[in-house]
Amino acid sequence: MPPLPVPRGPAQRSPAPRPPGQRGPQQPSPAPRPAASRPLAPRPPVPGGQAFRSPAPRSPLPREQAPWPPEPRRPEPRRPDPRDQPPRPPAQDPRNRAPRPPEPRSPVLGPTASHAPSPVRAHPVAILVAIGLGALGVVFLWWSDTPAVSNFGEWVTNAGRVLGLLAGYGVVVLVALMARLPPLDRGVGTDRLARWHAMGGRYIISLITAHALLIIWGYAITAHTNVVSEAVTLVLDYPDVLMATVAAFLLIGVGIVSARAARKRMRYETWYYLHFYTYVAIALAFSHQFAVGADFVANQPARVGWSALYATVGAAVLWYRIIRPLRQAARHQLRVVSLSAEAPGVVSVHIGGRYLDELRAEPGQFFRWRFLTRGRWWSANPYSLSAMPRPDLMRITVKEHGDHSEAVRRLRPGTRVIAEGPYGSFSAATVRAGRQVLLLAGGVGITPLRAMFAAIPGDVTLVYRASAPSDVVFHRELEAIAQARGARVHYLIGSRAQLGGDPLSARRLAELVPGLHRCEVYLCGPGGMTETAVAELRAAGVPRSRIHYESFEF
Repeated sequence: MPPLPVPRGPAQRSPAPRPPGQRGPQQPSPAPRPAASRPLAPRPPVPGGQAFRSPAPRSPLPREQAPWPPEPRRPEPRRPDPRDQPPRPPAQDPRNRAPRPPEPRSPVLGPTASHAPSPVRAHPVAILVAIGLGALGVVFLWWSDTPAVSNFGEWVTNAGRVLGLLAGYGVVVLVALMARLPPLDRGVGTDRLARWHAMGGRYIISLITAHALLIIWGYAITAHTNVVSEAVTLVLDYPDVLMATVAAFLLIGVGIVSARAARKRMRYETWYYLHFYTYVAIALAFSHQFAVGADFVANQPARVGWSALYATVGAAVLWYRIIRPLRQAARHQLRVVSLSAEAPGVVSVHIGGRYLDELRAEPGQFFRWRFLTRGRWWSANPYSLSAMPRPDLMRITVKEHGDHSEAVRRLRPGTRVIAEGPYGSFSAATVRAGRQVLLLAGGVGITPLRAMFAAIPGDVTLVYRASAPSDVVFHRELEAIAQARGARVHYLIGSRAQLGGDPLSARRLAELVPGLHRCEVYLCGPGGMTETAVAELRAAGVPRSRIHYESFEF
């Protein structure tokens, strides 16, 4: 019997399998009834490239803006299946093998960032030893050029000579510390270099003052005259001493405005640009060292070595503070992408560019940002990265505290930006593997710690101190990061009276963080909070070498 024809239609179903032994045409099975479906709500993005497993716990804190876009996360490696591998080609004669293609290179850094060597970091102890050896070399220069001292006047004069040499050497050291040399900045840290610079500045002012007074006194004893007439003679008759006198007064003036009491009464921009008079003072004082300095007048090698020291430091300042930032600006083409409010008086600025991975910025570091707007192009202020940098985007978060920070919230998308950096040893790259980490933030000091919170592996606890709930920044992002990685966040919000005492006391911190004495601590906040927290951490048994902090005071 011939088979029956199959009906044709727009939708033809495949016949169901026939049971064994059954004859006749097969009836098509009914199509399964579709189940009712509804669209699933998308999961909110979590910084760090992970998704929520469960909603974040509720909190009385105010709701903030959408979190930073998901940060890149390295995919989990998949174990290769031998069955998926292509057959191995037959062995070739090495003489007939094609040459290996060259490694791709970056126009600026050479090899691509993934193959770039780790940045060089100078050890603080090595730097201090080098500075001390240089000071010994200066004293040896005076000793080798000093004849026998026969009377009290010569003793006083030679004391003034050696102090003048040390002052000339110390000025160069102070400039080199703040020349933004990458090995110094990454190894020692900008905050510690600034403290060394401030402490050294007080010594240099003392050396310059003592040098001038002792030289005048010693010359007056030798000439059998009074110190006033001898001072007038030195300033008016000796070559280049008048310029050196002006330089001394400029340096003393810079030292006065750098005192803590004076700094609190002036804007950051004013304090910053007054320091440029230091370069004028060094230039004015340099020539008198060769004109009247007994150690250089007839010592040609000493003149060459001293000139080379000044020229090397001057070239470093010119390169790292002027030429390099301009080259980076031309290379990376930074522009403001968008702005978002984070809290009252706090705004985040999203800055886009190209090849930003070549900067090798680390979470926790900062740049000096110069926004090219009318009236602000000349001002560069330091702001930390508040999220893990991406190859095309960086984010900073700024609190209004001065003219520059107030102008940041008025920036418009498309504004061109020049960034100097990255700077600082306060970064996730310095965390030792296997250590328990405590991040302790105060106020807007959360900005670098928020980026480090998403980047540091292992056991991490974040303690956030704020005066009021409205002062808390990145609350939603911090909760998302903590839930995604299983970390802990503690908020200490309110005054000491409201919290029943100091929330950062050694006892309270030990209760919040078990095993506190074994932690590697990263601390960032206002100066007063930083000093108090360091003292309490030391009282809790944390070694000084494990406390890393960065202050927002200039």
